[in-house]
Amino acid sequence: MAGLAESGSNPDVDLLYDINGLAKDAPHWFDRGMEFVGEYGLLLAMVLLVLWCWWTVRRRGDENAAPSVAALVWAPLAAGVAVLVNVPIRGFVERPRPFVDHQGLDVLVGGKTDFSFVSDHATLTMAIGVGLFVANRRFGLVGIGIALLEGFCRVYMGVHYPTDVIGGFALGTAVALLLSPLAMALLTPVTKAVERSPRAGWLIRARSVGRAGQEALIPGARAERPEEPDLAA
Repeated sequence: MAGLAESGSNPDVDLLYDINGLAKDAPHWFDRGMEFVGEYGLLLAMVLLVLWCWWTVRRRGDENAAPSVAALVWAPLAAGVAVLVNVPIRGFVERPRPFVDHQGLDVLVGGKTDFSFVSDHATLTMAIGVGLFVANRRFGLVGIGIALLEGFCRVYMGVHYPTDVIGGFALGTAVALLLSPLAMALLTPVTKAVERSPRAGWLIRARSVGRAGQEALIPGARAERPEEPDLAA
């Protein structure tokens, strides 16, 4: 199947040239910025988004805190599982990188000698984004948006075909959703046990949050209505 991308005229290759052609017209500094964003920046943004969601969940501290944290733990685990599943897929398809078979591409990052299908970056970010959506819809939508931007960056950088990215999105989504019931069944008892721990319970609920899910009132502070739980699992 190594000849999957060798056809000189197909929509996949045409879209590759269209998107990567934007890099030729962009300023040098912009391309360097896209290189960093596409290679490292958006992955870092995903990590920060997961931490932000965790901080929000534990601070709210309602009765769904333990299942929500379990879903958050599953998000990066799903990404890791998806990348492992991608290892035999890459070895089976053996699709060369776009710049190997097609001339005139503006490749923004070097050293890519492995196979192209499917994109690890697209797989990672979409698995985390969908895993976040299971825990919290608002954060999940932001995560899915970051994953879509990551996919665009990989094609812009000239290191993946659009179908590599689409395949990564599909793989990350499938792993995150199909294995979610099993993951939640295994992880939720663990997070509930952590929640009951006097030493580690702060990982699930903020210390100022009572067992009834209400934040302890600070003298002089205005009481606020608790937010509705947003567990999407």
